Amino acid sequence: MSSDQEITSLHCDAQMEPDRLNSPNTSAIMFEVLGHQLQFSQDPNSKHLGTTVWDASMVFVKFLERNCRKGRFSPSKLKGKRVIELGAGCGVAGFGMALLGCDVVSTDQTEVLPLLMRNVERNTSRIMQMNPGSDSFGSVEVAELDWGNEDHIKAVNPPFDFIIGTDVVYAEHLLDPLLRTILALSGPKTTILVGYEIRSTNVHEQMLDMWKQNFEVKIIPKAKMDRKYQHPSIQLFIMGLKPSAETPETSSPPINWETNEIGTRETENSQDKNGDSSNETIESVDFVSDKVKEDGILLRGLQNGKLNEWEARRYGSMAARLLRDVKIT
Repeated sequence: MSSDQEITSLHCDAQMEPDRLNSPNTSAIMFEVLGHQLQFSQDPNSKHLGTTVWDASMVFVKFLERNCRKGRFSPSKLKGKRVIELGAGCGVAGFGMALLGCDVVSTDQTEVLPLLMRNVERNTSRIMQMNPGSDSFGSVEVAELDWGNEDHIKAVNPPFDFIIGTDVVYAEHLLDPLLRTILALSGPKTTILVGYEIRSTNVHEQMLDMWKQNFEVKIIPKAKMDRKYQHPSIQLFIMGLKPSAETPETSSPPINWETNEIGTRETENSQDKNGDSSNETIESVDFVSDKVKEDGILLRGLQNGKLNEWEARRYGSMAARLLRDVKIT
């Protein structure tokens, strides 16, 4: 069985027992989101991928944090926007949007919902206690949504202003139901934001081919991401329906990363000091080379005893990658 098949089997077949939320194996991640210290319970031992906080969700939220002062991700532009999160898992990405004023529906498979609901209730309470009477926080609700399930899709009342998802792309056979679900939830002005860690170049290439047939697809430049919370193998994409499928009156503004606000231009240089183009097109990336460079940096940091929390997470990812193909006999 291939590694992708093994992951898929865990995702589709494993059940999370109701009492696992109180088990000794349950851990919690403390994560600062837009000035709020939030706590996300996770259960890495549940054998369901959705019960773990994955790094791409952190990169996504920190991207929002960096780009929320002006432009299309500012609270003034996002207040009251309807957002649906696919494969929400522990719910990290949805809270990033809700703290900017969006009304978020966080969705996942039924096995993950108890943990997701616990995180939503706890963190909503934390936010409201810290900001009593404030209307800056939108809302987060939880719903079941299996990709491709027409009844589940109708129940969440599409279309949405934004569709978001982090680390939802990892197995080939899930690409088609994910695409069909995104299309069913979209309207002419829907913006799609997807972040994930590339683990299979084959799945990645198939995904891009499918997306480019239906959407305008842009990679969010590294220069737009948080300086700390980024990684060569974690990419963020912003997408909208192709203009050819829309009428001029209903189409969304063109995706243009020479700006903070899509559809207008700024005078800042379109290339940062690291050479990152702020209007990147989709191109092949040497992920093996990038991973080797990252591994070297992390190992030097480990030897010096200077790993921060994010680097420690990436060190764990590196260790898991190295051990993935080890056969124990």
